[in-house]
Amino acid sequence: MSRTVVVTGGAKGIGRAIVERFAALGDDVVALGRDREALSRLQAEQAVRTERCDVTDEQAVIETFGRLGDVDVLVNNAGFAESAPLARTTLASWGRHFDTNVTGPFLCMRAVLPRMRERGAGAMITVASVAGRIGAPYTSAYTASKHAAVGLMRAVASEVAGTGVRANAVCPAYVRTELTDRAIARIVEVTRRTEAESEQALADKSPLHRLLDPGEVADAVVFLASPAAVAINGQALVIDGGGIQA
Repeated sequence: MSRTVVVTGGAKGIGRAIVERFAALGDDVVALGRDREALSRLQAEQAVRTERCDVTDEQAVIETFGRLGDVDVLVNNAGFAESAPLARTTLASWGRHFDTNVTGPFLCMRAVLPRMRERGAGAMITVASVAGRIGAPYTSAYTASKHAAVGLMRAVASEVAGTGVRANAVCPAYVRTELTDRAIARIVEVTRRTEAESEQALADKSPLHRLLDPGEVADAVVFLASPAAVAINGQALVIDGGGIQA
């Protein structure tokens, strides 16, 4: 039976890969995002619905999910990332990380949870990061926000345990996306390494020694949303080839 699947940040990168995976399964997929051009391209190329929505805006989230009705699967994928030493991390950057990476999932889960609990079914998956499990230099705001996102997921999972609703997270290493491209450009700028050397420096942070493909993250999300994962709740699935074992 077709499910209604909502993916935030669904027009690009990991989000788009997730949208494509669920659409291929025949689900009714709704991609949320802020980039009108990217949303238009996605709608033209995939049989999915799109909605422009800033997930950090409480009223926009309430109105958007009010229009969408019952949601079977929510994927909190919208994210923000910048790097800087702690001493040069601005309060504005700190706030933007938490607005997008924590408040966004909070607002979206709060919007869908009541009806999921009434129906006794539903899956909420947050796309976090290995930065939600460990620390790394020059990522204080990003790492703190991803730890908070994982903690939020666990708190929600404890609330819904035994109800048929589930909350989990995926924690990938660096993925080949625009966000990672910006990180590579920043390394080039600061260290004067070549682009290839900078990419490999990020890839070598995991035992895979390569960047993940967005589809690899999408596969894990689809699994956690599937009937095969009905007994999995409150877990943060690390996708890094075995560098972090928990």
